[in-house]
Amino acid sequence: MPIHYAALPGDKRIPLLKTVLTSACERNCNYCAFRAGRDFARTSLSPEELANLSLALWRKGAIQGVFLSSGLAGGGMRTQERLLATAEILRHKLNFRGYVHLKIMPGAELAQVERAMQLADRVSVNLEAPSALRLEKLAPQKRLAEELLQPLRWVEDIRRNQAADSAAGRRMPSSATQFVVGAVGETDVELLQFTEYLYRHLRLSRVYFSGFTPIEGTPFEDRPAVNPWRTYRLYQASFLLRDYGFSFEELPFRAGGDLPLERDPKQVWA
Repeated sequence: MPIHYAALPGDKRIPLLKTVLTSACERNCNYCAFRAGRDFARTSLSPEELANLSLALWRKGAIQGVFLSSGLAGGGMRTQERLLATAEILRHKLNFRGYVHLKIMPGAELAQVERAMQLADRVSVNLEAPSALRLEKLAPQKRLAEELLQPLRWVEDIRRNQAADSAAGRRMPSSATQFVVGAVGETDVELLQFTEYLYRHLRLSRVYFSGFTPIEGTPFEDRPAVNPWRTYRLYQASFLLRDYGFSFEELPFRAGGDLPLERDPKQVWA
């Protein structure tokens, strides 16, 4: 089973069912295993099937929550509706009380984002790249400002406007994003400058850095995998920004715009 251990504050880790409603996708992101142009067998579940599977695993103690995502099939609005339907069935029909991380799809509407925040403990949007120029090389059919960054802005607006009377007294969900690292020549300067903006202005709880690994049958299959130490150093620098009051300007970048791989950035700073 695709069970992933998610880290929570206080070094607690919980098992989550991390899966997709469908591996079919209409987008052609150059690095992605689910891209429309890649030849492989696709699989889809209905919201009812995925909700019932999640509940069965939760009752057996195999998981404490779910991470619900999907390939983009039938547009962002339709895909988001299916994700919301899954969460609705879990919360209101099956009385699921575990942790729910709900992905916001490119093209989702404001009302869908609002509903996701009523159902989930965390919502996330994968920004994937730190600029529109980098995103065009990585995922040419996606639009950074309109499709990806705007929903995160909505999330923060909803939190600010509804903090006093959040849904049924529940704490408003946290938000997160993910960058693909090392596929299209982006520097650590670009990634961490954007990361600081996301922490300071949109109050994200976590920025994830996914090291690029080439996948057969994609346009990037011949590109080298990223050095795992790079993502490790990015996480260390990210935590300095988020938890320890560092500013982007204080981080110890090399002349080429990347962090040194051989030492912890706080040791280099010191």
